[in-house]
Amino acid sequence: MCKQCETNPVYEFTNQRKLCKICFVKYFQKKVLYTIRKFKMAHSEDTISYKNNKNFRDVILEDILKMFAEKANAKLTKSSKANKIAISSTLDSESDEITHRLMEKNAKIDFSPVEGKTIKPLYLFLDEEILLYAKIRKLKFRIKKEKKDKISSFIDELEEKHPEIKRAIVNSFLKIEDKK
Repeated sequence: MCKQCETNPVYEFTNQRKLCKICFVKYFQKKVLYTIRKFKMAHSEDTISYKNNKNFRDVILEDILKMFAEKANAKLTKSSKANKIAISSTLDSESDEITHRLMEKNAKIDFSPVEGKTIKPLYLFLDEEILLYAKIRKLKFRIKKEKKDKISSFIDELEEKHPEIKRAIVNSFLKIEDKK
């Protein structure tokens, strides 16, 4: 049962805390706002551009940016006339890219949640959470089958056996960045 409202859960965290649909949506939206605030991604009066290719990440990005714009009095645009550019990068895509770069010789690793004008509001979310949010909100999207190499498949298998491994990869990277 959902710990907050005693209804059937749709999501369970690794610590076995469970959330129903309504509580999950609230959790997701609060975490987005927290991510934007923590990494100083955007402020009120900012103009944020984004691209929506109708895949599940882009559809969610558009949805949460609309929520943020409404709360923060920011402007959204799909053109390049913006001082911030939002991309739909997630824990899955970031941990995958970090792992691949670590395998390269002399690779430069720079995967901050904010890189110049580019911001990543979905930086702290797993694809699983994003997909669930899209389904609960009944957003229309396409799922494109992504080709995975051996390293990506290995990380996915590790995540199944040891939940939180992708989060640990990104958090370790963030700790390294904080020390710079």
